[in-house]
Amino acid sequence: MRTLFVYLLACSTAGLFAQEEADFYTIEQINIPEEIKLEVGGMDFLPDGRLAVCTRMGEVYLIEDPGGTAAYTLFARGLHEPLGLTAHDGAIYVAQRGEVTRLEDRDNDGWADVYETVYELPLTGNYHEYHYGPLFRPDGSFMTTMNVGWEGRGVSHVPWRGWMMQFDPSSAQLLPYAAGMRSPAGFGTNAEGDLFVAENQGDWIGSGRITHLAKGDFAGHPASLRWADRKGSEVNLKVDDLNDDFQTMYNARKELTGLKLPAVWFPHGILGISTADIITDRTEGAFGAFAGQLFVSDQGQSKIMRVALEKVNGEYQGVVFPFREGFSSGLLRLKFSADHALYAGQTARGWAATGGEAFALERLTWTGKTPFEMYAVRAREDGFEIEFSKPVAAANVRASAFAIQNFTYRYHHNYGSPVVDIQDNPVTTAELLPDGKTVRLQLEGFRPGYIYEIRVSGLRSAENDKLLHDFGYYTLNAIPGGGRDDAVALTAADATDASPKNPTGMPDDWNGSFDEEILLESALGMKYKQQYLTATAGARIKFTFRNPDDMEHNFVLTSGKMGDKVGVAASKLGLRGAATAYIPDMPEVLVHTQLVAPETEESIYFTAPTKPGTYEYVCTVPGHYTVMRGVLVVKAEPSR
Repeated sequence: MRTLFVYLLACSTAGLFAQEEADFYTIEQINIPEEIKLEVGGMDFLPDGRLAVCTRMGEVYLIEDPGGTAAYTLFARGLHEPLGLTAHDGAIYVAQRGEVTRLEDRDNDGWADVYETVYELPLTGNYHEYHYGPLFRPDGSFMTTMNVGWEGRGVSHVPWRGWMMQFDPSSAQLLPYAAGMRSPAGFGTNAEGDLFVAENQGDWIGSGRITHLAKGDFAGHPASLRWADRKGSEVNLKVDDLNDDFQTMYNARKELTGLKLPAVWFPHGILGISTADIITDRTEGAFGAFAGQLFVSDQGQSKIMRVALEKVNGEYQGVVFPFREGFSSGLLRLKFSADHALYAGQTARGWAATGGEAFALERLTWTGKTPFEMYAVRAREDGFEIEFSKPVAAANVRASAFAIQNFTYRYHHNYGSPVVDIQDNPVTTAELLPDGKTVRLQLEGFRPGYIYEIRVSGLRSAENDKLLHDFGYYTLNAIPGGGRDDAVALTAADATDASPKNPTGMPDDWNGSFDEEILLESALGMKYKQQYLTATAGARIKFTFRNPDDMEHNFVLTSGKMGDKVGVAASKLGLRGAATAYIPDMPEVLVHTQLVAPETEESIYFTAPTKPGTYEYVCTVPGHYTVMRGVLVVKAEPSR
């Protein structure tokens, strides 16, 4: 009886202990020889099980037994920053900056002896003109995508920058497929074979997202429209068709034929900062409970998100959840192996990442345990149905367990967007459906054209498990059956509220002069150009933060060695952070700038601390503070 009692007690209390992502999915490092800088740009498995990897340094390696001894062989070199690799029909295809190249080992000596140009692309030399792919289609054609250039805004100076292209091998022609991309670092197909592309925050791009693309679609960035009137294009828009007056993409879609709304938005700083690869779980359950769903990597935050899609009124929309974080470097590429492990190719040179390492190759394996998670969310005419990965304890199902609010992003030429037009959605009813795993919610204020934050508290599985992740974000482009379809009206201002810790005007009692002037600049790779600054105790300072980088940053001066504390607090702000420049309200924050857009600057005026010492400063954009930091050393005023 004692043994039975102990067993029953263990079962009843199992769900009370904290669970971690590693309990369900384990990250394993793949050995990389010290002399190899494996900055992964692309990777794919060969039919014999070897893993082919191209690096940003221009090499291709073949890795035998990557999950075991991991023996490396150099296969090719001299390529121009390849950011995609696919094994197909006995050859390896690589997307270099200026072409797609077919590599082949015809004499079977382990070294590529054929470098065949499949097609060429014009280049201007702009560093931002990246090229990704190829992705082969069932008809034998393949797809690639191309970044726009960057000159303080996205530019397309040569054809077909900002496009997804399709190469037809039967005619050897490169054909325009879809336009409107800024930085489409990853793309893939869902279980049905439909194409989805990932996008990074930037001008005209409020936050990261994935979008379903069919031929002739326009994904939202106008630079590519310069080439829309060329032969083969089915995109019928012009650059001048876009302006800030639409306010949101949802409004613009009503007037711009061919504009494709994102299927799923990824809230910036919460679920990634630089969306990368897309892969579908086709393991039929060998990788866990999420077969058929999408996994999307993030380079800047070194993690993977999970996406569940549905079709409403013939178009895709859906929900994104956290899945697994803690990878060693910037997570750029994903690929499943034959034994159903998910390999993660990583790089961080120039694109710093929270993982901290310059590069890495790791694999994610399922432990065999299923976490209690929100599995999927489906829109209904007056709310949502939330399906869970395990049966739900009926006693916990109540409206108060669910907190829902909606918001949107601005569609404008500026870099990114704050979270705007936040509205609470009180849950009026919560009903557990007969399957025991799905809860139907009825909401107040349900409206299309918004992103819905869904948070769950106090809910347990029938086995008493806590949720591993208690939030997700659903993009509601349309309400089933029609529903409201009003235009979205936003207020005029983007700026966050004025803060006494953001003193952008010179104090009147300074009488138009200051004692010291400090200039701080950002550098590529989420860094400050200067990590060491000095000031005199009590000095009146004009401080300018200049941002020549291609992403937003801020400057936050802390009250001592408080960079980590402030950075962690900023990362926990959630939607409030995106609406307040990621500045936590805490005494450890002395002064700060707002978010400074690329190619702009902001000046603030403050009096240096009167106590000599070391004061850390950080960028508090989520994922930045661990690498983007420095110290202001305050020295005593010289004796007179």
